[in-house]
Amino acid sequence: MIENSENDFSPQQSLQLIESMINRAKDKYAEDGSMYLAWGWLVFGCSILQFILLHVFRYAQHYIVWLATIPLFIYQAYYVRKKHQQQKVVTYTDVVIGYVWITFAIVIFLLCFLIGMLTTGEYYTHIVHILLAVYGMPIFLTGAIIKFKPLVYGGIACWVLCILSTFITSYDYQFLCIPAAMLFAWIIPGYTLRAKYKSHKIFL
Repeated sequence: MIENSENDFSPQQSLQLIESMINRAKDKYAEDGSMYLAWGWLVFGCSILQFILLHVFRYAQHYIVWLATIPLFIYQAYYVRKKHQQQKVVTYTDVVIGYVWITFAIVIFLLCFLIGMLTTGEYYTHIVHILLAVYGMPIFLTGAIIKFKPLVYGGIACWVLCILSTFITSYDYQFLCIPAAMLFAWIIPGYTLRAKYKSHKIFL
């Protein structure tokens, strides 16, 4: 009887166990913030370069700078695959976050397709507003799921910048909202994660 009572979990103990598992999943997902910083700085740099090509040099193919994201896409696919191979248990948190970003990718593709089909030749002038509006969703949800406030604030910042971009009449200057969004959505949270990761290692 004593053995059985020791093995039985009270509701409070069960909740504590679940919470500890969620916290471990959070730490495992966040890691050292390297992918946050990689994407943040790459998109930041590409958007600034596109602005320069478009506004200063009036280069017609200014969008070509985004080809620089292809190597990072390939690396991320390798990174995620390697991580899953090393991960003994796939947590519910991992699954949910994965579906959040898959949903984001599908919605972005559909919106780009629909805008191109349903609008005139000036369709590209809507891209910045729509991108920021949709981009805030997976960042906000990821932050909420893993209980990391800088990502939550980053998602909100994307939505605020989306609204502000509608008051910018020049299409060239609308692009500057993208690097600003990257600062709040990826770069600041990335460095916050890195600091947290390093301090965690020190106290292990």
